[in-house]
Amino acid sequence: MANFAIFALLVGAGAAIVTQNILMAKISGNATTILVPLIMNSAVGLAVLTLLLIWRTGAAGASEILHLFRPWNILPGLLGSFFVFASILGYQRIGAAATVAVLVASQLGFGLLTDVFRSGNIAGITLFGAALLLAGAGLVAFRAV
Repeated sequence: MANFAIFALLVGAGAAIVTQNILMAKISGNATTILVPLIMNSAVGLAVLTLLLIWRTGAAGASEILHLFRPWNILPGLLGSFFVFASILGYQRIGAAATVAVLVASQLGFGLLTDVFRSGNIAGITLFGAALLLAGAGLVAFRAV
């Protein structure tokens, strides 16, 4: 897949997550607990992905899941649920722009740490760009406080 296609896919995912969080914040405003939209989100995702797996691989897909499952495999789901939970609260309390700014800045910071840990170095221009993004995120996030 060409870099442009990956870039376009990531932009689409960014738009999708903003839309998802707006809708989930609205759902949680009508529910008794934030757990309702979280469960709805997870249930729909699980159902769609299960149908796709069965369509592509048949029963072999379910067998593969059981064969590959390890106890630590629950962590991505827990981390994803935490991300969505925090996002919904952020959208409700500080707004979409401030929430996205904090999320993007924190993801960038931890992404840089991960890259440094893996490769041992980061280019100066990358750090400069990250500093600009972090400064911009701070300006967006703190205008809401």
